[in-house]
Amino acid sequence: MSRIVTLTLSPALDVATTVPRLYPDAKLRCAPPVYAPGGGGINVARAIQRLGGRALAVFPAGGSTGRHLTDLLSAEGVPSQALAVEQWTRECINLVECSSAQQYRLVMPAARLGRDEQEQLLAALQTLPRPDYLVVSGSLPDDLDEAFVPRLLSWVRQQRMRCIFDSGAAALRQALECGGVFLIKPNIAELSALAEVEIAEPGQLAGIARGLIAAGQCQVVLVSLGPQGALLVSADTTLGIAAPTVRKRSTVGAGDSMVAALTLKLAAGSELVEAARYGVAAGTAAIITEGSELCRHADTEQLFAWVQQQSAAGAG
Repeated sequence: MSRIVTLTLSPALDVATTVPRLYPDAKLRCAPPVYAPGGGGINVARAIQRLGGRALAVFPAGGSTGRHLTDLLSAEGVPSQALAVEQWTRECINLVECSSAQQYRLVMPAARLGRDEQEQLLAALQTLPRPDYLVVSGSLPDDLDEAFVPRLLSWVRQQRMRCIFDSGAAALRQALECGGVFLIKPNIAELSALAEVEIAEPGQLAGIARGLIAAGQCQVVLVSLGPQGALLVSADTTLGIAAPTVRKRSTVGAGDSMVAALTLKLAAGSELVEAARYGVAAGTAAIITEGSELCRHADTEQLFAWVQQQSAAGAG
């Protein structure tokens, strides 16, 4: 198994709860809160752990919320390296209204990282044993130095590792312009923003993705299509991967679960298509869990068998 490291620049302590009904100007009596470590790369490492793999989660952590997050990761058995920073780690709230089953996700601003803290984070990464895969996932802090991502990806190229980058459109654009990215996982809105065009039909997705690859900005694009699955595009592959139809309970962590499963399979030596199918299965598995839960191993394996069966039937 290849070595996997995840980097989360905007970690969060996630708080999940429910309320019978949501309405203004009154005290809303919530269910006891459930706390979980959060942030893109942290969730990727957690999901890899659940799927039987191992990844080191690297992230900044500040204040009592940062300590709580680190303790929760440790309790799950997820290897981590936290850089102590001045600002407290943010808390984000996932609230479900029981009467309607509607989900509300309250995302707080990420803690700011000082210049010295950013330097320390880069230095910490560079002193680790060389990973084969670096997953950079989640939003970037507003005050992140413009040179941070270019310097990070320069190191990636020098070390000849595979970098999987999953963030918002602005961060993706910066990463693609730097080069050194192996795979990106945008959704339709992010891909549209990258291309600066409105996507009106599915056929445009593959064309935009192939353009990024032809320009040498990345090697693989995996477009997340939500309940419809995903579109995988590489230099020699364009493949739609259907997702099983399931009852949605929560969308939190679905994208992170997809990235985790994809990376785990690639690190184990699987072909790209099989890894992408496993990613779709894990993303779907996260949807059938509640609150901030990620994919479960048994669900992922069962859904992966369905995805594989459908793929074989389509090929036949």
